[in-house]
Amino acid sequence: MNRTKVDEEEYWHSSKFKAFTFDDDDDDELSQLKESKRAVNSLRDIVDDDDDDLERVSWSGEPVGRRSRIGSFQSLSDALSDVPPKNYAPELRRPKGEYKDYSSDWSLSDTVRRLQKGKVCSLERFRSLQDKLQLLEEAVSIHDGNVITAVLIFLKRTLSKEILFRELEVRQVALRHLIHFLKEIGDQKMLLDLFRYLDRTEELALSQYQEHLSIQDPEKRKEFLKSCIGLPFSVEDAAHVQDHYTLLERQIIIEVNDRHLESSGQTEIFRKHPRKASILNMPLVTTLFYSCFYHYTEPEGTFSSPINLKKTFKIPDKQYVLTALAARAKLRAWQDVDALFTTKNWLGYTKKRAPIGFHRVVEILHKNTAPVQVLQEYIRLVEDVDTKLNLATKFKCHDVVIETYRDLKDRQQLLAYRCKVDKASAEEEKIDSILSSTQIRWKN
Repeated sequence: MNRTKVDEEEYWHSSKFKAFTFDDDDDDELSQLKESKRAVNSLRDIVDDDDDDLERVSWSGEPVGRRSRIGSFQSLSDALSDVPPKNYAPELRRPKGEYKDYSSDWSLSDTVRRLQKGKVCSLERFRSLQDKLQLLEEAVSIHDGNVITAVLIFLKRTLSKEILFRELEVRQVALRHLIHFLKEIGDQKMLLDLFRYLDRTEELALSQYQEHLSIQDPEKRKEFLKSCIGLPFSVEDAAHVQDHYTLLERQIIIEVNDRHLESSGQTEIFRKHPRKASILNMPLVTTLFYSCFYHYTEPEGTFSSPINLKKTFKIPDKQYVLTALAARAKLRAWQDVDALFTTKNWLGYTKKRAPIGFHRVVEILHKNTAPVQVLQEYIRLVEDVDTKLNLATKFKCHDVVIETYRDLKDRQQLLAYRCKVDKASAEEEKIDSILSSTQIRWKN
């Protein structure tokens, strides 16, 4: 039994393969070709979930080809007006005893209905091309993905590729099912042959690019990605493939250097914080975090420099700041955090600026157990008064709460907050001093 035959058998019996549904607009394998969105958004777990305007890096996590593919991976509901419910197609089933011929009297419709019910049914009696194509059209007419796939497997086994491709080219519904099936069982060779026959150059390029997933050796994977750069991708996908190659090339250089530094034991950062995993094949955002953690102060000219990564891959300011903040806060490098948000104007005056918002800065700092003094500094920079008070109260930054109520001239809130601080504490004394001041014109 050849490998393809084994794959087809496994397709029916293994739960790892999913049925092709008419309203399935997802493509799991293509989603592995680029960095996962979860990797790009991993840092958003520690900030607000509603940051819809968070900019994305060019290596963003959208699957290569998702926007440019030619529709063969889109929902079959576009091709069929009468579609079953979304969950109509359970785990694909193989009719038991498919090749046992119990009766030769069943009509095409009888055969298809028996397949649909999972009953014993032989397809071997359909010998002529005309009979086989009529069987396929009958299967398509009932809108059952399981039956269509069962018939396609039979045709794949009994027809030459040239004839099969020629007939499916004018039967788009069946063609989409075959493409899905070939991707599920990993028959990359037949898939490439099919795309060549159909002259679908972009999908052919994407399928060839997909082969990098099976290459474990970093150097061989890098060379393979380099060979993909000239393939006929869309403009957007071509940029992603170029980025993928450049990123892996950069990671290989960093990995060799850092492995040496770590093994020598002469670099403090690696002694205090040993690496938990290799940087090879990691997403861009993970690579940036790694660089901000281990190589933050390196000059821009080095491959491992965070600034070099930012410029090479055109990482937006928001994403860069968010990643750098998380890395430096994890190391409790508060001076680096301060420098990250300090800017100078042309007159030389310094100002604090946070493209991600200071309320997010505070949340990240708190998650990395920043001291109260550091938290208070950034809470004071939050412009919205209600947000500032909520953060200060939540993280017990009493001085900020007290100062804010003083600035609001809200005597009642200040009296209420006095009850929440410790008796005879510095905070209570500060509140009493403010309340007794004759310089403040209270509003209540």
